[in-house]
Amino acid sequence: MADATLTRKQLIENLNEDLSREYQAIIAYVIYSQTLKGAEYMNIAKELEAHAGEELAHALTISKHIDYLGGTPTATPQPVKISKKATEMLRADLVNENNTIRAYRERVQQCEALSEYAIAEDIREILREEQEHQTDLATALGEDVPDVSRSKK
Repeated sequence: MADATLTRKQLIENLNEDLSREYQAIIAYVIYSQTLKGAEYMNIAKELEAHAGEELAHALTISKHIDYLGGTPTATPQPVKISKKATEMLRADLVNENNTIRAYRERVQQCEALSEYAIAEDIREILREEQEHQTDLATALGEDVPDVSRSKK
């Protein structure tokens, strides 16, 4: 839920958290797309490579909005889980996407509460792509797409 007392400064802080997650995703997708082993993972490896480029575009968009709001974009990524096991890599990516989707859903509400409708529209587009990533990862793991509308973990 959007906080009625949210300030621009808090929105900048929240967007910087989102930016840290985008950096995390870029790093993870670059590593995982090149290190996944096994014939059954070749299709998803190519997909992860494409995801890396999309996440970079997201990072640029979020950085632009942080600057527009008068903030300074962070340079620090969230930690990246490293593994040699394909399912652990895909699971880590899915958990990260779930967290990102939750955060962006909240961010859209926060932007609208501050009448930052253009930022909200850009985040909606990012959210659409993040949900595609979530679907790709769940499918690669042979799972249904997780319902992230409820709890945080």
